[in-house]
Amino acid sequence: MAAMAALQSSMNGLSLSSNPFFGQRLSVPPPLSPLHIKPRENPCLIVVKLKRWERKDCKPNSLPVLQKMHVKIGDTIQVISGRDKGKIGEISQIFKHNSTIVVKDVNLKTKHMKSREEGQPGQIIKIEAPIHSSNVMLYSKEKEVTSRVGHKVLDDGKKVRYLIKTREIVDSDENWKKLKEAAKEKTEVAAAAPAADSTAAS
Repeated sequence: MAAMAALQSSMNGLSLSSNPFFGQRLSVPPPLSPLHIKPRENPCLIVVKLKRWERKDCKPNSLPVLQKMHVKIGDTIQVISGRDKGKIGEISQIFKHNSTIVVKDVNLKTKHMKSREEGQPGQIIKIEAPIHSSNVMLYSKEKEVTSRVGHKVLDDGKKVRYLIKTREIVDSDENWKKLKEAAKEKTEVAAAAPAADSTAAS
């Protein structure tokens, strides 16, 4: 009880008016003057373009649009850029949907082949990977120079390609005959392969 009385007397002794901070208005500092910032005449806008999947242009029948190319199968070309720059070869395949070509002995890649039959070991072979057609130029074997390709119409009304530097016609009848003969040989070999397999199985 004595402790409670002492505590009550001490609380009564405190006067709120004795506190110098009680009842006084807080002095609010004056507002800061706004900074006058001049807007930049040419603000730098950072535009980030996200990588999105884009569908290739297709025809109404859902087939891809074929691109025009300055080279054809059987042309002799020279690589003008890339790892195989300076190499000369002959075009064996073309892919018009993405404008790439396959050149003999150019852009060789290593492929590991698994064994297809029991007891047959796997193989490591070299295959020719396609390159873009913009990385090659037509090559003249006679003059040993590269040249851009041009188009002109002959007297008989046939439109052909020619080398601008040497005026050499690329689309000659001899080249077409060679291509036709090579295509016939490929078809004959493909037709003879199943027949050989059937005879071996029997």
